[in-house]
Amino acid sequence: MTSTTTADPRRSMATTTAGIDRVGAIAIPQYLDFSTPDAAGTAPVEAGTAWTARGQNALVHYVAVERPGLAVETEVTHEVLLVAVTDDSAATITWNGVETTLPAQGVAIIPPGRVRVEATGAGDLALLVRADEPGWAGRAVNDAAYAEPAPRVAPADPWPEPVGADAVRVHLVADHPAEEGRFGWIFRSRSFMVNFVPAQDGPRDPHNLSPHHHDDFEQYSLAVQGEFVHHIRTPWTKDQTTWREDDHVAVGSPSLALIPPPTVHTSAGSSAGRNALVDIFSPPRVDFSEQPGWVLNAEEYPQP
Repeated sequence: MTSTTTADPRRSMATTTAGIDRVGAIAIPQYLDFSTPDAAGTAPVEAGTAWTARGQNALVHYVAVERPGLAVETEVTHEVLLVAVTDDSAATITWNGVETTLPAQGVAIIPPGRVRVEATGAGDLALLVRADEPGWAGRAVNDAAYAEPAPRVAPADPWPEPVGADAVRVHLVADHPAEEGRFGWIFRSRSFMVNFVPAQDGPRDPHNLSPHHHDDFEQYSLAVQGEFVHHIRTPWTKDQTTWREDDHVAVGSPSLALIPPPTVHTSAGSSAGRNALVDIFSPPRVDFSEQPGWVLNAEEYPQP
């Protein structure tokens, strides 16, 4: 899943900056780097441990796996989504007593019920949980940042029910060869959208970045391999006291950058080795969903 082209299909998508003064303050970007101790006081991830961070609508429970056998058990009232973040990630999922395998990089969409996830590969896993899921509230290391909801982020109203009976639905990146004009490997559920951004070997070309913004949704950029620099610019509003200097923040992996609307942003892989991001959105993005062929499981999960 390595990038072989310099074209970025997002450049042809329409954007607008209208209305940025109309809906309250612009939230502050957050950078949670769990590869080393950081300013928020979080400890580095040790082998076989986990951390939980959040955006406004979703939590990311990240499991650092050194060896198979690590398990997560929970009972949920909403769907959850398991992400096998790299090629060597794998898991066994037991949902309401039924066992399913996520054998490689991809996602498993899990309906409400009793869930057990056991790591069976060498790569890490991430479990996406709605922020309003009972039993998960308050777990995030950055929970205080959302004591007051950000006024510019749209609510995570669930999208329509999937087609067919309740079951764990597995989708693998390897089943979908790269296509020119399609951006990454995108899968959606009722509450989440995950994009496996094409990985790059070596630093990103500084002459070929992709600054852009989102009007009303937060982006969760999960670095799973390598190192990145997140470049984020907060637009000026009429209130000068809220203006901020541009961010150029270097992070390792695993780390989570929370990018609020309508900040202008782009991320650049910076290590000499492999650099890989997984972008997460809650609710799913309408603009990506409207691009023909971009959402690889769109037939299962209809739009509103």
